[in-house]
Amino acid sequence: MASKTTSKKAIKNNKSKAIKGNKSNEIKHNNGDNKKSLDLEFNRENGTDEFLTTNQGLRINDNQNSLKAGERGATLLEDFILREKITHFDHERIPERIVHARGAGAHGVFQVYDSMTKYTKAKFLQDPSRETPVFVRFSTVAGSRGSTDLARDVRGFAVKFYTDEGNFDLVGNNIPVFFIQDAIKFPDLVHAVKPEPHNQIPQAASAHDTFWDFISLMPESAHMIMWLMSDRAIPRSYRMMEGFGVHTFRFVNEEGTATFVKFHWKPLLGVHSVAWDEAQKISGKDPDFHRRDLWEAIENGDFPEYELGVQLVAEEDEHKFEFDLLDSTKIIPEELVPVQRIGKLTLNRNPDNFFAETEQVAFHIGHVVSGIDFTNDPLLQGRLFSYTDTQLKRLGSPNFHEIPINRSVAPVHNNQRDGHMRQTINQGKVSYEPNSIAGGCPFQAAMQDGGFHTYEERVDARKVRARSESFHDHFSQATLFYNSQSPAEQKHIVDALRFELGKVEIVAIRERMLGILKQVDAGLADKVAAGLGLLVPRHPEQPMNRSFGADTDPASVQPVKVKSSIEKSEPLSMENTVKDTIKTRKIAALIADGFDGDALNQMKKALEAEGAMLKTVAPKLGGINTADGKKVTADFSFLTAASVLFDAVYVPGGAASIEMLAGEADAYHFVNEAFRHCKAIAATGEGVDFVSGTFARKLAEDDKAVILSENGSKSAANDFIKAIAQHRNWGRETVRKVPA
Repeated sequence: MASKTTSKKAIKNNKSKAIKGNKSNEIKHNNGDNKKSLDLEFNRENGTDEFLTTNQGLRINDNQNSLKAGERGATLLEDFILREKITHFDHERIPERIVHARGAGAHGVFQVYDSMTKYTKAKFLQDPSRETPVFVRFSTVAGSRGSTDLARDVRGFAVKFYTDEGNFDLVGNNIPVFFIQDAIKFPDLVHAVKPEPHNQIPQAASAHDTFWDFISLMPESAHMIMWLMSDRAIPRSYRMMEGFGVHTFRFVNEEGTATFVKFHWKPLLGVHSVAWDEAQKISGKDPDFHRRDLWEAIENGDFPEYELGVQLVAEEDEHKFEFDLLDSTKIIPEELVPVQRIGKLTLNRNPDNFFAETEQVAFHIGHVVSGIDFTNDPLLQGRLFSYTDTQLKRLGSPNFHEIPINRSVAPVHNNQRDGHMRQTINQGKVSYEPNSIAGGCPFQAAMQDGGFHTYEERVDARKVRARSESFHDHFSQATLFYNSQSPAEQKHIVDALRFELGKVEIVAIRERMLGILKQVDAGLADKVAAGLGLLVPRHPEQPMNRSFGADTDPASVQPVKVKSSIEKSEPLSMENTVKDTIKTRKIAALIADGFDGDALNQMKKALEAEGAMLKTVAPKLGGINTADGKKVTADFSFLTAASVLFDAVYVPGGAASIEMLAGEADAYHFVNEAFRHCKAIAATGEGVDFVSGTFARKLAEDDKAVILSENGSKSAANDFIKAIAQHRNWGRETVRKVPA
């Protein structure tokens, strides 16, 4: 933090530079010809020792907070600095999305279990017999359209409900919190995580200087960083990740009574991840892994299913928690407010055309129906402006709502006309309201007719750029998340931080980040520091609480850590997720000429009976002979498949097959790599000899996820199924690494 003396010197230098800079705004002649060219030096910008300004040159006093009606009040449209900043940000990329550029989509239906009339007048949440069509788009955030699906990243989880009352867009992520508390910081966050502007490196990765420089100066990001460094950021499948609305919204019922609500999506297959080494290899083997997985599951009739859950908080209980409901860097622990599962989402149809549907779908957090309303969450408030603006730039027209994938199933009647790519043919000569020529049509709708009526929240406050003191706790929930993880999950967080910060070239940023981690958990900081070859600062630099402007004394508003009443929360650990099914899991069977066809068929039937699928991998494509002379067509060769694309590995017997596989280095690598990534491995008959010759077998003593049966008994299939259902044997990571 610069001293006041330093600031005064900077002011003098800035004045001098500004005067000199103005003189360079002139046209110069090129030597040797009569052509004129603009002096490009005037177009160069360097912010060193300069004040922050708007695009009009106005110096900004507070770049941390949007203008609100009171510290916890609604964000004001008057905030020209917020609007200029976000407008510029929204228009920075064409034509792909600035964030969430890479996605995959699917059609489906939603059906509520029981009427929610007590809480909301939204009709699609009141009638259990009604199916509401939906379109869902999953996405990564940081990468471009051509990046990999398996980047360590937040995943978007956006759902468009085509209700009879209009479209409702629930635009969320697979992580329930966010990096920042106020939308005015969103452009800064994304600029920091995107490829660095001088060389456009790295793509779809946060492991670089600018991201961690920003994060280390924004302690409010501490909680989100714990989630991002966890296995939640590398999901096994879109079908196996949670979704969250992130913000606190409101339900409003027919009587006008409001209830705070947090939205959750719970996948029925459970929440599962891949290993980080595995994710990096999948990116090379199949960068479309998640897209392909979603597409194939739906084509196979294995429709992804999620339950919609809500956490409901009465208005009078708004301030009873240790955190602020309007703070998007906080969750409501399920121990305090249980998640009620109120309905089911089923994805049952793939798009007919990727561009027309998945690419052109336009979500907007402000697309709501009567019975769903907003709160004064300052991040949510900024998004309410940003989404329409960015769609205007990306899709090039105010008529993006007329693109088929965006059309409301409810009739649309208003006096909007014309514009680029207008498709509606409006009849009549009236395009204004009120009017008498058209009999006053279209009419305003009363509340009893479904007319949207904004919740009448009392507003009585000063216009300020500030943040409520209730937003100043940045570390307690980060600590809660870390403490709630299993030992294996904690190890993965440590490894992720070592990897990410190990890619940071500026040592001072690493050290500052260790100071942040120390305030989350001292043991975590020590472990990360050991991997970086650094010491945790004994007295870490107190990170500025970015909730004040230039005129505020930072010492008076330092971050605080509130003592949490909950030490651990079981739902935060994926170790506690669903582990009783192998539905849709992909198992590789390694075969060569002379393999035991009966053993393979027996295993295949057992796996398919549980909803899994078995695919054969052989040294070559085409027909592979069984030991009794029958032919089986190989699904993949070792060149077209890899262990990272499967959930488990099976090696059937057959002396000739095992002899041939023993001469294939790729076959040994396949098993060793699956072992390293903690997957289930099974072998029967002579296949036991092959697995016993791998490094995996030598390290697999008492490993219940390695099933070896020389007689090919049925119990081997049962044990294999149980091991696959556990997803991974993460305890295997404590043994010596397998070379793979």
